[in-house]
Amino acid sequence: MVEIELDGKKVEVAPGSMVMHAAEKAGVYIPHFCYHKKLSIAANCRMCLVEVEKAPKALPACATPVTQGMIVRTKSKKALDAQKSVMEFLLINHPLDCPICDQGGECQLQDLAVGYGAGASRFGEEKRVVEPKDIGPLVSTREMTRCIHCTRCVRFGEEIGGVMELGMVNRGEYSEITTVQGDTLDSELSGNVIDICPVGALTSKPFRYNARTWELSRRKSVSPHDSTGANLIVQVKNHRVMRVVPMENEAVNECWIADRDRFSYEALNSEERLTRPMIKQGGQWQEVDWPTALNYVVKGLNQVKDQYGPAGIGALVSPHSTLEELYLAAQLLRGLGSDNIDYRLRNAQFNAAEGVRWLGMPIAALQELQSVLVVGSNLRKDHPLFAHRVRQAAKRGCKVFGINAQVHDWAMPVAASVVAAKDWAQALADVAAAVAEAKGVQAPVAGAANAEAQAIAAALLAGERKAVLLGNAAAHHGHAAELLALAQWIGEQTGATVGYLTEAANTVGAQWVQAQPQQDGKNAGEMLAGGIKAAVLLHTEPAFDAAVGAQGLEQADMVITLSPFKANMDISDVLLPVAPFTETSGTFVNAEGRVQSFHAVVKPLGETRPAWKVLRVLANLLELPGFDHESSQDVLVAAIGAETQEIPSTLRSNTTKVAAKVPVNEAAEPVVASIYQLDGIVRRATSLQLTADARLAREGGAVA
Repeated sequence: MVEIELDGKKVEVAPGSMVMHAAEKAGVYIPHFCYHKKLSIAANCRMCLVEVEKAPKALPACATPVTQGMIVRTKSKKALDAQKSVMEFLLINHPLDCPICDQGGECQLQDLAVGYGAGASRFGEEKRVVEPKDIGPLVSTREMTRCIHCTRCVRFGEEIGGVMELGMVNRGEYSEITTVQGDTLDSELSGNVIDICPVGALTSKPFRYNARTWELSRRKSVSPHDSTGANLIVQVKNHRVMRVVPMENEAVNECWIADRDRFSYEALNSEERLTRPMIKQGGQWQEVDWPTALNYVVKGLNQVKDQYGPAGIGALVSPHSTLEELYLAAQLLRGLGSDNIDYRLRNAQFNAAEGVRWLGMPIAALQELQSVLVVGSNLRKDHPLFAHRVRQAAKRGCKVFGINAQVHDWAMPVAASVVAAKDWAQALADVAAAVAEAKGVQAPVAGAANAEAQAIAAALLAGERKAVLLGNAAAHHGHAAELLALAQWIGEQTGATVGYLTEAANTVGAQWVQAQPQQDGKNAGEMLAGGIKAAVLLHTEPAFDAAVGAQGLEQADMVITLSPFKANMDISDVLLPVAPFTETSGTFVNAEGRVQSFHAVVKPLGETRPAWKVLRVLANLLELPGFDHESSQDVLVAAIGAETQEIPSTLRSNTTKVAAKVPVNEAAEPVVASIYQLDGIVRRATSLQLTADARLAREGGAVA
């Protein structure tokens, strides 16, 4: 450790640290713009100038390495004069338009100008103007004249997003940040440049001019989309969600969120929201009150039960539902005597439950890997924040390999991509054969130890921190069990961790509360094929969410949809408006098994009700015992026994009893939702549907 003196205090920091790092450790604030703890050091803005004893002039704290015995003064006259001079320089061309700036109230430049700026400008010449560019539907550059050239956005794209979409062109007063060729920002993490911009140059296009920051209430929540479980701050005005920004959690999402976490809130106030119960009569939809709708559902379920038995009733539930909703849905079905409940609508193979499939490691451990094999995943689009972690590992030398139907651009160095069309089992068998050859053991199945397989095997046999990760497409695959068995054998022989990059916010939670057949119940495939006469659809739209579509439900006697939106109107008989994640309390369990509970941030819209309450009341009306919960916390305790922070290790299992074998014929190509079609909320977010990824998916192209 190196000891320095900072404003009279002794501070110890690691060798190679900068003065800024020492100041952060000591709790001393040094004004800055270009420095960001997650980005490389640029030393562009010079706002962090400090006095270092024996140095002839003030030095930038972010770019000055510490040395033993160094004496630093951050509040001396020399330091303050230097900082004030820099502030005057930065404000020369700034438009000084705080009253109409979207960043007003949370602008670093505005805040620091109060403490370090002069009362009046000495600059009387004409200020420069930078023409705005259209860089897509999410980020606005209408006020790029405000840019102070800190290059945070440029470094973010290159170092975090993996794609250098923004850059600086020209020199001197003609310098400007631009996409150079007039392109758009298409990174799935692009919205983070809004947060890190220290001035109002890059702002949120959907939020623009909708509210002032001091008018917003800030409330914690958890993302309902992919399995990262990103922590959010939802900003609210007049019981309406106005903006979503990240809440820092180093173990989960650091200080970043994906664009679908940030901008999907637009759907919450869309015209497609269902605000009153509706019943279809004579082919026409009519709004009714809650008692009428619930009694209609109860009557219909009882009729189906009397005519076809309990096995005629089933539930298709979304893994984007809360733990409480999934638990009560499962209990309601089993209370009726049916085991027909499933969340695996996109799966092509349905195996008996053998424990809870999960990531196999903490999320933060992804960036410490030395080698990783990803099977059946477009990692960057399916799991943007997982991809970011793996990207950081790759920058440190991690060897990344992929087995997919096509080569995807993961925006990171990839050692090898095995293009195996749908023959992933054979590709894994080849890797297993290479591992067996290297270790001198018997391979589990026949395989060819080709050059690519040998490279993967060598990487997995070397080092200590390695993993085999199965993606969404591998989980949905027609031979998912064989893929897992082969991956498990490779993991056992190489010491690699085997895990699932689970698809949705609560895929792990759905397994935990047994929202899938446990005995002889029908799976999602059988129910979707017409195997039930009454279907309860919780947050699901089979036309978009299911591998085989919704045609099989058209012949059902009754279809009940519980959704925040006017969904499934062509196949449903009754629509019950239930709350999205912002209007209900609940719990999500992310890929690593972390239990994260949250509260409602706004009042339910119209006559919307939390789904857990609707399911509880339905159970009461059906006269089922054990449904007397007064709060979502009561349901949580009933579901998992007691309040806990993570899923018990005894339930975690990425092993399988199915013997590893290479199928003679591969199943049809697995169904994988594109990045902005994953769930009902994202599908209805206007700005997200205008992005390049969404457009490409609509046109039937493959998202790279």
